[in-house]
Amino acid sequence: MARETGEKQEKTVTIFTIGDSTMADKPTEGGNPERGWCQLLPEFVRGTVRVENHAVNGRSSRSFIAEGRWKVVLSQLSEGDYVFIQFGHNDQKVKDSSRYTNPYTGYRQNLERYVKETRKKGAIPILFTSVVRRNFNSYGTLVDTHGDYPLVVRMVAEAMKVPLVDLQRLTENLEMAYGPERSKKLHLWYAPGEIPFYQEGKEDNTHYSVKGAREVAGLAVKELKKTVSGIGSYLK
Repeated sequence: MARETGEKQEKTVTIFTIGDSTMADKPTEGGNPERGWCQLLPEFVRGTVRVENHAVNGRSSRSFIAEGRWKVVLSQLSEGDYVFIQFGHNDQKVKDSSRYTNPYTGYRQNLERYVKETRKKGAIPILFTSVVRRNFNSYGTLVDTHGDYPLVVRMVAEAMKVPLVDLQRLTENLEMAYGPERSKKLHLWYAPGEIPFYQEGKEDNTHYSVKGAREVAGLAVKELKKTVSGIGSYLK
């Protein structure tokens, strides 16, 4: 799709995002403080760029395909569009056969499928490692919870020459910079009665507050400008 801009025609580029709850759009009614980082991505794009956030709570690389969600995205892809791919949190669900994937077999196979089918449409896949959880131990050390999944993302990126945004590394540095206590502000930590939306309080170390989502989106955009040729003109 293009629109007239004087003597030039400017193509509308769409960024499609696929993944889990850490990316997904969250309801804003009633003072809900939770946001996915891709929900705030529109704040960082310019011009004719559109963001189509297809990330959904609880989805893995497997269930996103099985539920037909990838088919919907694929049917809308045009040449020159981008697909941001971030799965891993729910691929770990070993007690749920509809979501679990072995990192070196099913998970890798799914990532490769996303990349191949995106490229077949003339669009540009970009792989993202999973954002870290706020998981500080009693010594103040941030402990990894993702096992081999981020490694496999890096392996696929290298083998298939796919741009990689290493959000595991970036968000690990972010959490550590804030520290065990201040990092709660990046997530959903509220004492009982602190805000009306969580009258009974909340302690969530995975999902993001508005502040946390905005910080992560900013980190992702900064890295995209450095690693993905041509995308900088679409990003603030």
